[in-house]
Amino acid sequence: MRNEHDVLALIAKDPWMMAVLGAARRLELPDCWIGAGFVRCKVWDHLHGFTQATPLDDIDLLYFQASDTSRTVEQAIEDRLHHAMPGQPWSVKNQARMHLRNGDQPYAGTVDAMRHWLETPTCVAIRLNAKEELELAAPYGIDDLLQLVVRPTPAGQRREQAYRDRLENKNWLQNWPKTRAIWP
Repeated sequence: MRNEHDVLALIAKDPWMMAVLGAARRLELPDCWIGAGFVRCKVWDHLHGFTQATPLDDIDLLYFQASDTSRTVEQAIEDRLHHAMPGQPWSVKNQARMHLRNGDQPYAGTVDAMRHWLETPTCVAIRLNAKEELELAAPYGIDDLLQLVVRPTPAGQRREQAYRDRLENKNWLQNWPKTRAIWP
């Protein structure tokens, strides 16, 4: 794997991932992406030569709708997704409200919200656009993702203990032994 094209091609070949992306696309949510472990795990599994996908804790569906930031709407979207693809670990979050949880200024959109996540290889998301083409968003690029490096973002540096806790709790270095972490 060398670049964004390779990541997109890897995901395009996975029928389950394409079904997930299709389910998200059909909702027609504003600024909607599937992010974090959905992309990271697929790439790291591939780079480790795993033949079985590492199970996901959740499928992070991200969208941005400042006009309605209620958790009730997120739950209704999750319910629709559970109906469309039962048994999947959906987690829906409107990024227009997540700045409150993180103590940040309001975010301008979903990709801007991703800039405030803690580690670079998680700051990736994918979607099917209106033309049914795959698009990748990675505010810090994909070099760390492809080189199996876990590095703190500026938010991870600012929230050092939260970054360290995630590294310890997520077991990334054990699950993908070729990865390496950069500690602030």
